Amino acid sequence: MTLVNAELNRYNQSPRKVRLLAELIKGKKVDVALAILSVSAKRGSLPMIKLVRSAIANAKNNFKLDQADLYVKEARVDGGVVMKRGRARAFGRSFPIRRKTSKVKLVLDTLARQVKK
Repeated sequence: MTLVNAELNRYNQSPRKVRLLAELIKGKKVDVALAILSVSAKRGSLPMIKLVRSAIANAKNNFKLDQADLYVKEARVDGGVVMKRGRARAFGRSFPIRRKTSKVKLVLDTLARQVKK
């Protein structure tokens, strides 16, 4: 069994919103995961599709694995760098705006095929 990794760093969307998509594809075969993400109306679905395709390409090129045998073993979304901005408020004060980013880690694994005796 070979684990295949792909990462998406500094994605400009909050982790809470991206985790919704990660939970949808966790444990699914890669073809099913791509189908789920392609019909999702969320903004983060397009970067997640690119990430799954990147992981599939890593599996094919680096480990010579077949796409039909791959499934999403782990899809983890962590908080990334927080960009700090400010907005002008009353009396010359500043109001902090924290723009959150996400780090997405995707791990693919192969299905163990059962041999009939």
